[in-house]
Amino acid sequence: MKVHKGRLFVFLLLVVVILAVVATTTTTIWGTITKGLDLQGGFEVLYQAEKGQKITTATLNDAASAIRNRIDIIGVSEPDITIEPPSRIRVQLAGVKDPKKAREIIGKPAHLTFRDPTGKQILIKGSDLKQNKAKVDYDQQGRPAVVIELKDAKKFEDLTKKLVGQPMPIFLDQTMLSSPVVQGAIPGGVATITGSKTVEEAQELADLLNAGALPIKLKEVQSYSVDASLGAASLKESLKAGLYAILLIFIFVIGYYRLPGFVAVLTLISYAYLVLLVFSLLHVTLTLPGIAAFILGVGMAVDANIIMSERIRDELRHGKSVPVAIRSGSSRSFLTIVDANLTTIIAGIILIIFGTAGVKGFAVSLIAGIIVSFITAVALSRLLINLLVRSNLFKQPSWFAVREDEISDL
Repeated sequence: MKVHKGRLFVFLLLVVVILAVVATTTTTIWGTITKGLDLQGGFEVLYQAEKGQKITTATLNDAASAIRNRIDIIGVSEPDITIEPPSRIRVQLAGVKDPKKAREIIGKPAHLTFRDPTGKQILIKGSDLKQNKAKVDYDQQGRPAVVIELKDAKKFEDLTKKLVGQPMPIFLDQTMLSSPVVQGAIPGGVATITGSKTVEEAQELADLLNAGALPIKLKEVQSYSVDASLGAASLKESLKAGLYAILLIFIFVIGYYRLPGFVAVLTLISYAYLVLLVFSLLHVTLTLPGIAAFILGVGMAVDANIIMSERIRDELRHGKSVPVAIRSGSSRSFLTIVDANLTTIIAGIILIIFGTAGVKGFAVSLIAGIIVSFITAVALSRLLINLLVRSNLFKQPSWFAVREDEISDL
């Protein structure tokens, strides 16, 4: 029996490439994956729209967009903002360092008004400002200030002309920021807000003005913080449990299925790596439920390999040669694998549509894992096992855990 060294070489080359890529890049990819609140710590707050307002899905979406703009001020990446009809918005900020500041910035109404000298009559509202035009500057004494631009420059010029020699108080919500005295008519629609003590304070005000006012009034219903060390401990324990589970799976499939089991281990390593890569590329926020779905996906990927291995063993027991048994067993297992994966994907889609944030994270991770599992278990597994068999080194049924006395005489 002639050994085809070329096919064996291709198999070994693929194995080396797979293991080398996994070993050298997994840590980098893991570092790029966004971790959820329960893994890296952070802050969650639930807001309720106050009664007496007209609340619709559209207004909740607008409020969520305004909150997202404000979160950009804090510098938190990948915030999880969920609308919970009919009147609630849940905000999860993973990795936030200062929950108190986050709460203040998110919930602050930020209604800017220019008022008459008495401070009672509103002359100009925040909606009269040009969008994203607020910026930090300095006054004549070198103190930090915020420069704004108004949409109607003529209106502002006329107002300042009438108020020459009088104060024009500037309020943020009900807090007076400053009360500058109008020295003369101000043309061009550009005004300066003084009163900021530091550059950071001025920048925060400018950012809030650019983010815009919340379209509805929200009140905080509940909130809680997860310490970063607690999240790290949860992550460590979850990964440890997952590693033990995967190692037990590896030992089982190699011990029970032998050559197909060895191939299954290689495909499972590829599966785990590709799922992490998909999480990174799709900017999936990984949570504890997501890790659970990932481990469940490993089990489902094993299941696909087991189905194919069992079909091949059935064909060998019926007296077929190894190459014929592989072709026939692979074909017979295909529809079963598709059916099992498709039903789980449908269930995952339903969870995404109707589930809460944690459930959605589980479902997204599960669906991504199933798709990658199908690619590795069906395509890669068949490629590797065919390369081994066609090398003519592994044509004995014993390599597939089939004893001679189990083979039927045809």
